[in-house]
Amino acid sequence: MVTVRYYLYISDAKVDMLLSQIDPDFGRRSTTEAGLSMKLFSVRRSVEAPAPARTDKLERVLRHLEETGQTGSVDAPGPYFRGSLPLQWGPLQGENGGSLVYFGGRTERTILGLGGAGSHVLGASAPQAPEFAASSVPTLLAGLAAAFAADSGEVPAEESSLAWVHTAGRLLRGPRQHVEFVARRLLTGPSPYPEIDGRPGMRVLLGSPLYVALSD
Repeated sequence: MVTVRYYLYISDAKVDMLLSQIDPDFGRRSTTEAGLSMKLFSVRRSVEAPAPARTDKLERVLRHLEETGQTGSVDAPGPYFRGSLPLQWGPLQGENGGSLVYFGGRTERTILGLGGAGSHVLGASAPQAPEFAASSVPTLLAGLAAAFAADSGEVPAEESSLAWVHTAGRLLRGPRQHVEFVARRLLTGPSPYPEIDGRPGMRVLLGSPLYVALSD
């Protein structure tokens, strides 16, 4: 059965990187020969199969992650995690001029942030060209600091990178939509702030998505 999703974001770069390790032959074009033999001559031609679609490659990677037990949940992430939550999202400006996109939300136990290259949003056309990849921890944290430091009222302690994810969760502006996603875990740990909305013991999770899609 084909999974039909309304995608907002697909990271082709991460999918291709993982697929090259999981199944190197999956993305290669295959060539077959079709022949027609007659009494006096033979005609043969090569037929090249089309390369797999980006969604086919994504599904192959997702299936591998599930089969190998690498996909956890937002509250109990493995190396990768999946979820379905209402998230606010919108663009951020990276410190090197690259465009970032950031999704923020929370469960009852976890403050969640997902960030990646703005060029991976479906319909985006601008290339991503900072020194660091947009989904790297330094680039994401720099983008959060640049976007929210002026409005946070306080600068989080330098030793606590997760404080920026917490701050973004409070201050992020943008549409809130219910989405589903699978993401790579980048950082996780206890919130540097002991209490949020009267709830102690929250954790913070920063990830970079393989995909984000609208969910009913």
